[in-house]
Amino acid sequence: MPESDQALVAQSQRGDRQSFEELVRRTARLIYSRAFLETGDAHRAEDLTQETLLIAWRKISQLTDPAGLRPWLMTILHNVIVDAARHDFRRKRRGKFGDPDAMLRLADDSPTPAQTTQSNDERDRALAVLRNLPEEYRQVLTLRYIAGADYDEISRQLALTNGSLRGLLSRGLELLRKRMK
Repeated sequence: MPESDQALVAQSQRGDRQSFEELVRRTARLIYSRAFLETGDAHRAEDLTQETLLIAWRKISQLTDPAGLRPWLMTILHNVIVDAARHDFRRKRRGKFGDPDAMLRLADDSPTPAQTTQSNDERDRALAVLRNLPEEYRQVLTLRYIAGADYDEISRQLALTNGSLRGLLSRGLELLRKRMK
């Protein structure tokens, strides 16, 4: 029988890396899905997830209630997102192109600006609709379709039965489709 999160937290607090790695396996998709929902950028969400887990490893000894691991991780993620946004804002104010030849290095064979804009607009619209769904639907849809978690993993992460999960996914998708029209 797999160990409980609380037991793994206690072992991690004593410096056991393998226990923390198991906690990472159990929670990384949840963190990633929330980061992606906030940023809309897969690469950015990966970076934020890694930063969150690194901070969690460094501060695991400060977690006083092992049962509150997931909310604690979400708090760390929130702080990481806020810090990253502040950093980006400061960088934008300084200007991206201090190098006069930087514009010459930008050309590549990526999609045209019109294609990129249309794709970004569609993604942003879908994320905006998803962000405005009730939390119960938003969580399961994000974990399933953005983070790619399977039913068993989502059921375990959110403490839902398989039937409840399928019902939430079905109703959530229906609501998402209605609002997208």
